[in-house]
Amino acid sequence: MASYRTSMQIVGDLLTATEQSGQEGIKTTSLLTRANLSHSRLSKFLSNLTGAGLINKIEFDGKNTFVITSKGRQYLESYVKFADVAESFGLEL
Repeated sequence: MASYRTSMQIVGDLLTATEQSGQEGIKTTSLLTRANLSHSRLSKFLSNLTGAGLINKIEFDGKNTFVITSKGRQYLESYVKFADVAESFGLEL
């Protein structure tokens, strides 16, 4: 049976990929691949994440690059801790 990711897990994946890309940021195509999402779903998530101030969108030469913010790092750190605690109790997020 296929196991589907929750929105929370997808946000975690997107923030992790963005953080791992460092100061240079990550382009849309790389995010699509790393997060394994369709373009339309990715767009919705990116819109929510930029709106919440967790990532910044930088437009240059018609291309978008995304960089994690300090608020995004705090969220990701809290999410990872919470996921670890939940897992230690046998729960999945």
